[in-house]
Amino acid sequence: MMLTEGLTYFKGVGPKRAGILGRAGIANCRDLLYYFPRRYLDRTSTTAIWHLQPGDGEVTIVGRIRRIKTSSGRRRPRLEAILEDDMGGQIMLIWFNGIQWVERTLDADELVAVFGKVQTFRHRLSMIHPDMDKLGDDGPQLSTGRIIALYAGSALFQRVGLTSRTFRRILYNLIKTRGLEMPEEILPRRLVAEQGLMNWRSAVRAMHFPRSVDELNAARERLKFEELFFLQLMLCLARRQRLRIPALKLEQPVDLVKRFVRSLPFTLTAGQRRAIQDIARDTSSGYQMNRLLQGDVGSGKTVVAVSALLMGVGSGCQGAIMAPTEVLAEQHFKTLVKLLNPLGVHVGFLIGGQRKRARQAILEGIADGTTQIVVGTHAIFQEHVRFRKLGVIVIDEQHRFGVQQRATLQEKGDHPHVLLMTATPIPRSLALTIYGDLDLSLITELPAGRQPIETKLFGESRRSAMLWHVQREVEKKRQAYVIYPQVEESEKTDLKDAESGYRQLREAFRHATVGLVHGKMPSEEKEAIMARFTAGDIDILVATTVVEVGIDAPNATIMVIEHAERFGLSQLHQLRGRVGRGSHKSYCILMADYRQTPEAKQRLLTLTRTTDGFTISDKDLEIRGGGDFFGTRQHGLPSFKLADLVEDAGLIETAREAAVRLLEQDPNLEHPAHETVRWYYDTFVGQSVGRLFRVG
Repeated sequence: MMLTEGLTYFKGVGPKRAGILGRAGIANCRDLLYYFPRRYLDRTSTTAIWHLQPGDGEVTIVGRIRRIKTSSGRRRPRLEAILEDDMGGQIMLIWFNGIQWVERTLDADELVAVFGKVQTFRHRLSMIHPDMDKLGDDGPQLSTGRIIALYAGSALFQRVGLTSRTFRRILYNLIKTRGLEMPEEILPRRLVAEQGLMNWRSAVRAMHFPRSVDELNAARERLKFEELFFLQLMLCLARRQRLRIPALKLEQPVDLVKRFVRSLPFTLTAGQRRAIQDIARDTSSGYQMNRLLQGDVGSGKTVVAVSALLMGVGSGCQGAIMAPTEVLAEQHFKTLVKLLNPLGVHVGFLIGGQRKRARQAILEGIADGTTQIVVGTHAIFQEHVRFRKLGVIVIDEQHRFGVQQRATLQEKGDHPHVLLMTATPIPRSLALTIYGDLDLSLITELPAGRQPIETKLFGESRRSAMLWHVQREVEKKRQAYVIYPQVEESEKTDLKDAESGYRQLREAFRHATVGLVHGKMPSEEKEAIMARFTAGDIDILVATTVVEVGIDAPNATIMVIEHAERFGLSQLHQLRGRVGRGSHKSYCILMADYRQTPEAKQRLLTLTRTTDGFTISDKDLEIRGGGDFFGTRQHGLPSFKLADLVEDAGLIETAREAAVRLLEQDPNLEHPAHETVRWYYDTFVGQSVGRLFRVG
């Protein structure tokens, strides 16, 4: 089919341009058709220069460059160009940065579109550093009296003349001469009709050459749905494939799990019981479990994870629990030793920095099976770690691990059962996108006796009030955290830092013990400080976000976060969860400078109004977007061309339902009406995005 054809000999491309396009991921006709414009210029509604006034805001102007010159200026050089539109109006375009590049690429008498704010410079109507696109003279069909597509450029593209004008010409030729060879539709026709969507061929044409804004919006909506539909189809197929992977059938019920639950000094919540039942059902099915356990900070996920590991141990298998940091891994190790030693279960600890002799003993215990459960970091991934019979894997704070790392760990056994855990509540739209191939267990309640955390938002003028709150808790023999965004003072920012804060707090609280911990410390020193705090030997712990996970101090009742405006809401919620872990009333004080960003205050007030992690995560996703939701872009998170996790949450749900319904009707997509869907999926979706999700 023509969509898979290469571009080398296509009109307007040639071998050299095809090579550059290939390096940018545009290898065939389909890739070129899906190289969507970065924005559009509506030539039917551009602004005439003579209408403009300083302060008009952002406008688009089309005209020709009449004069270009470099001026030395009093303080720094600048490049000036006069733009004249077809009504004779003129405006000055000014660049202070990138002067040489602009001078090389801009020619006199060239037709361009500029976009920017209108202002006055040296008493002249001007635009400073406008966004500029070269239009060229494509003729009336492509560049006048219509909505014009403008494409993202690069230095490589510029080198071989791949401008917006060139892309329009190439795409025009492709659609004009080969359009009838394109499939009219790649989705099931019944689905297109049910959803009221534009057909595929028309939508692709309209994305590059829209006849109106309404047509462009309809095309965009159709292609968004298509993008989400094929992703959800892939996730549903991956989940179905996983449900067919044979795995060790763990015997149920396991007496060891019952003994463990009876030994606990508290009663399980309904959510914990449901999650354990889900895991018991999965692990006894004879097929591999792939389940995500999602619960807010302090909801008791560890008890569920231990129960899962014991299901393996009780059936003669080994278990592994992996954490992203040594601090969190050690916390898990100590917890498991305390809980499982009375039951006669041997727990080992494996991290990167262990002494050779201790490490060798652990490796031998894992290999011969005497170590029944191993707790560790990514060190468990290493090739020389050999399990006798690995049955259950638990991965904590799983979003910090890439998909390939999870796959490597699963290769340690014969399709072991996998439980992923996260304390970051994930909005449903994001969960359906990243984890749509997994089964989900939710713990929504907090254990009995947990005190709600009271959160306060203070500006700098209330610093003395913050110190009074800390003093009051310390006098009650409670403990405090004070979190800073950076370790040490920096010339690049005026943010408060942990080292300076430590010195100031030692001076302010002379009768208290103040400790300091941050990521630049050696691991042994860092862990020793945290252990002293957990033991109650340190009253105030000054730290960076290194304490976000992995430290459990029930006596800590107050959390102060400096420069709270610099953190994401979900991260603030995670930090807040370090307090309120005992039976005492607890507080979180957000110290924020929101004078320069007034919206920051409204954002942070979300935390003072709710402790519901899902409400907070929805707001955080809305602000930061899916790509940055976890602080760094999650390995494996799809990169959408058009769809948006926030704006299109409802569309994600609809696409999911449509994919599920299609596979229920035609599990293998064998019906003649689905032939094109199957071909398109196999050719363009399953081969690329699909492999990221194949963990089993």
